[in-house]
Amino acid sequence: MNDVQHITTVAATPETVYGLLADATTWPVHFHPTVHVERFEEDGPDERLRIWAVAGDQVKSWTSHRHRDPEGLRIAFRQEVYQPPVAAMSGAWVLRGLPDGGTEVVLEHSYRAVDDDPHGLAWIAEVTDRNSRAELANLKALAEQPADRSELVLTFEDTVVVDGRTSDVYDFLYRAQSWPDRLPHVARMDLTEDEPGVQIMEMDTITADGAMHTTKSVRVCFTDERIVYKQIVVPPLMTAHTGEWRVTAVRGGVSVTSQHTVAIRPEAVPGVLGEGATVADAREFARTALSGNSRITLEHAKAYAEGTTTAGSQV
Repeated sequence: MNDVQHITTVAATPETVYGLLADATTWPVHFHPTVHVERFEEDGPDERLRIWAVAGDQVKSWTSHRHRDPEGLRIAFRQEVYQPPVAAMSGAWVLRGLPDGGTEVVLEHSYRAVDDDPHGLAWIAEVTDRNSRAELANLKALAEQPADRSELVLTFEDTVVVDGRTSDVYDFLYRAQSWPDRLPHVARMDLTEDEPGVQIMEMDTITADGAMHTTKSVRVCFTDERIVYKQIVVPPLMTAHTGEWRVTAVRGGVSVTSQHTVAIRPEAVPGVLGEGATVADAREFARTALSGNSRITLEHAKAYAEGTTTAGSQV
């Protein structure tokens, strides 16, 4: 096994830092490399997670077991299902209170490559170093935010009901490479899916005032059920943007929901929205812009699915 440590100090109490680490389902909003986390088993301090994260220029997923120890201020983890070149990976978050009231955070990793291949080891070392530095920087920035940091994160959603089939609605949302021909606000789409169900998409979107902006996202697709995503290139106003397209059979048709979670970058607000603009203004701006595009997409998905089931042809 190869052992490595990454260390930082945080101007916040160990309990505050531990709280940010304990709920892994919030990591996509907190940590840049993490795309999505599914908790599928929990028994007291122990849990099992499926994690998708950006690793270099790829998206990797694995299953991990975590043991949380709030009294010892330690969270140990061990990967149970790996993706090559990783053959084994384990480690721990270890927190220690400092005399000034702050916290020393140690992120430990122990890993091994498949067949101890030197190229695999070099790749794991580089990705582990890059992602560990990013996660510690994200953790430090988040923990050191003012007490009202909850105002910086907002979650909202829009829903339509479709008189159609879940498979048709899902097909419209999944085949995003067709969006430039189907959605008026999408000018360009580059989409790759090297691993089934994991998409990387770069999209040019036309805003309400006619301007164009580019976003890049990773999407994890659960067939006929939902598509979760995270923008890995975000606008200056945000530190994170995650979302979900959710398709559910209901009485009378299909409920289709678009959900967004956005983290506002407060120092960017005046530069983007003008002097005197507040975080509340940024929240409303983000909600209006993202909801507007989501509603357009939802209405076109509805037309597509209803056209398919009623007329026997796709719109």
